[in-house]
Amino acid sequence: MSAFQEQVIEEFRAHGGRVGGMFEGADLLLLTTRGARTGRDRTTPVGYVRDGARLLVFASNGGAPRHPGWYHNVRAEPRVVVEVGADGGRIERFEARAVVTEGPERDRLFAAQALRDPAFAAYQAGTDRSIPVVALHRAAGVADPSRHRAIAAHLLKVHGELRAELAAVREGLTRPGPRPGERLARHCLSFCGALHTHHGSEDGVFDLFQEQFPGLSDTLDRLRAEHRAVARAVAGLEALLASGAAPGVLRAEVDRLAADLEEHFAHEEAELLPVLLGTADA
Repeated sequence: MSAFQEQVIEEFRAHGGRVGGMFEGADLLLLTTRGARTGRDRTTPVGYVRDGARLLVFASNGGAPRHPGWYHNVRAEPRVVVEVGADGGRIERFEARAVVTEGPERDRLFAAQALRDPAFAAYQAGTDRSIPVVALHRAAGVADPSRHRAIAAHLLKVHGELRAELAAVREGLTRPGPRPGERLARHCLSFCGALHTHHGSEDGVFDLFQEQFPGLSDTLDRLRAEHRAVARAVAGLEALLASGAAPGVLRAEVDRLAADLEEHFAHEEAELLPVLLGTADA
């Protein structure tokens, strides 16, 4: 470990997860992995973003041609330890399972990160390798009520944003003027992408919910099926857009999607929020 990394780790632990200098204001966590070759624990400061119940880290290595050492470690041993700043200037430490995302999910998550921080787009442009996105899932164990409340708040926030975006899509279709399909295509690029990312994130944590709340198994299976149904409806809408369908056909399809999505959101909130907020038994 370099002297610079040791200094960052020391400052992180001394100041409740806050680090100054070039990392001032950045969201950092400490990731402890088991060395793939040495078998020894190694702690690395890594930038992260929250994605529902999981944390996302990016193996950018500053755009270098090789993956960082911690990435090779989690491929060999996905059980890791995470330290992250929490309320009250304290550090939360917990065991987690590292899952390397793949395919469309990886692409969506990395694209969202590149929009948040254009440096990541530059990193990817500067290397031939595909920069991995790794999801850190808290290991199942003792229930954490404060974390459950945070997940519930995040769920409501994202649902509210998606409802607002869908309302804008529908309002745009009713506006007079030429080429409503083009207006819908522009809106759908944002809305459909956000919806895919949200449901992909939820699918990634439902397995952990199922371990912690066994009584939710049937509910989670139904929610997964609803995600697949919504994905098919979105794919159908995108196909209609590509085919140049008439405005009336597009409006009818968007109305059907809105109705299905509102039913899904309402069902998800009714089933999950009471459990996460502790107002019902799972």
